[in-house]
Amino acid sequence: QALCMDQYYKLFSACRLPGEQRDQVVVYEPDCGVRPRHIVVMHNNQFFCVDVYDDKWKPLSQDLIHAQLQQVVCNSRSPSLPVGTLTTESRDTWGKVYKILKKDKTNRASLDAINKSIFLVCLDRETSRGHDKWTSIGHQIMHGGGSALNSGNRWFDKTLQFTIGTDGAVGIVYEHSPAEGPPIIAILDHMLDYCSQAPEVKATRVQPKKPEKLVFSLNDKLLEAVENAKRNIDVQVKDLDLHLVTFKTYGKNFPKSQRLSPDSYIQIAMQLAYYRVYEVACATYESGSTRMFHLGRTDAIRSASVESLQFCKAMQDTNVHPSQKVALLRRAVEGHKMYAIETVSGQGVDRHLLGLKLIAIEAGLDVPELFTHSTYEQAVHFKLSTSQVPSKYDSLLCFGPVVPDGYGVCYNPAEDHLNFCISAFHSSLETDTDKLATALHQSLLDMQ
Repeated sequence: QALCMDQYYKLFSACRLPGEQRDQVVVYEPDCGVRPRHIVVMHNNQFFCVDVYDDKWKPLSQDLIHAQLQQVVCNSRSPSLPVGTLTTESRDTWGKVYKILKKDKTNRASLDAINKSIFLVCLDRETSRGHDKWTSIGHQIMHGGGSALNSGNRWFDKTLQFTIGTDGAVGIVYEHSPAEGPPIIAILDHMLDYCSQAPEVKATRVQPKKPEKLVFSLNDKLLEAVENAKRNIDVQVKDLDLHLVTFKTYGKNFPKSQRLSPDSYIQIAMQLAYYRVYEVACATYESGSTRMFHLGRTDAIRSASVESLQFCKAMQDTNVHPSQKVALLRRAVEGHKMYAIETVSGQGVDRHLLGLKLIAIEAGLDVPELFTHSTYEQAVHFKLSTSQVPSKYDSLLCFGPVVPDGYGVCYNPAEDHLNFCISAFHSSLETDTDKLATALHQSLLDMQ
């Protein structure tokens, strides 16, 4: 099946520019007249412009790039003011601050270099891992760990940021506007393939171009904005409940052996886990790619169904015979699979309804009563927001919940194990990632 590849062309030399009312995604393509030859490297909250192509557009050797990275580290040994935390603010707040920031000529040049760079490389400060290394790495890559650690060592408007920890923890932070997860994982897989066979870095006799430090001139108003951003990101970091887990009993090969769709099987397992914790089903979103169509993005695969609820209730009823439970499982999995096929084929309902709502708003018409009805509001209040992002490596994509009292669940199914990232907010009295992770583990065992 041919798929639209447009998203792949919007990953490099791309950035989201903040506005006071509306943001703008800009891609500096090779034929746009300002083709960038540099990346931006961050270390200790400081920005450096590093060329990766020579004057004839030949890629620099890894030895020369490594020598430049060493210079960056040597020239930024102490943490600087975390200007990057400004990009963690609400978009309206950041849009107003950005307007003030770029009035200064020096700031404007630095912002231009960041925005046009091919991507960012974030060389992070040392992070204490604690007892759960996997989850700690998830926190570091996702948000940096707070203003005192690496949250200021980011520029979250940039489409691609490669994060590198002192212990070798490597990840990608990406701004979601231009693309979904699969193109990002494709880049990560390609990168890890290269790293697995890359030659050893050697000292070079050639003197590389000195990295250019990007400077920001901050007045009292901007300094206050940075302090506010630091406080706000620290609150958000503290509120994020993140749980990265690996189910090791079996992987996607088991449902395949039973002639069941692995993705649908995992989705029904999540339905059962949620039902066991809350004794009720909830509106569930699974990202379904519509790249079968030109410029297609996503639509919602609604995993909660009549069939999935019947299966969940049967699993909790000791009077139901195991053979009947198996039959209900197969029915629920098949139902999800058919809905998923319809969704990626352009037959989903959510984007269609959203389009109708936005047309009414843009035309100055009254929004149809459907969109203000409590039933519809409940149907789009996704307490489970999920996505499968498969990779040939043990990588995992993390994202937060889309509602205050919900969960975000991303998973990467390997042949003999399943990787999950479960997120929620500590401020919600209704959610608990430990409970959901435990229920999911038991559900996967019971479904076997």
